Amino acid sequence: MKRRLQLFLPLAIFLGLCLMFYVALFRENPGELPSALLDQPLPAFERSTVKNPDRTVTREHLLGEVALINVWASWCPACRVEHPYLVDLANKGVPIYGVNYKDDQPEARKWLKTLHDPYRFSINDESGSLGIDLGVYGAPETYLIDHQGVIRYKHVGIVDANVWKNDLEPRFSHLQKIARKAQANNHEGEVK
Repeated sequence: MKRRLQLFLPLAIFLGLCLMFYVALFRENPGELPSALLDQPLPAFERSTVKNPDRTVTREHLLGEVALINVWASWCPACRVEHPYLVDLANKGVPIYGVNYKDDQPEARKWLKTLHDPYRFSINDESGSLGIDLGVYGAPETYLIDHQGVIRYKHVGIVDANVWKNDLEPRFSHLQKIARKAQANNHEGEVK
């Protein structure tokens, strides 16, 4: 009897994998991967920036406004595809911070100079350790954080007009309303 069960084990594993792939393939939003950090504060970090290696930034530099955090690299073909749209979003006033993931820093600086820089600043994550703390699968990935630095949404893949309009912008606008309301309540509390 035990021998017969062992014969069906590879089939059971295969069917389980097929089920997982089927669910992943036909989920509602294939660009949205669950993140263990969803609704959690952005991990603490202290890193230099890509454009100015002498400048150190921390988590606190990203607080105070709703923003996107875009994981990118000069070696990433998909990052090159999404880059012009990020420049367009930044030109429209959307705050975007970069995480330059496992990249050669001179190449990253050349990329930003040549293709324009949509980022308020881009964090040097040459070792990939911040990416690990964020739960990065690869580049590009984009996180939406609220004004308190809490991760509210994660998009894996290219950000384009469709992704912005249907996934990111509605969440971004909603979080901005919450931030404005919180600021108004804080201001009223200070006046009283």
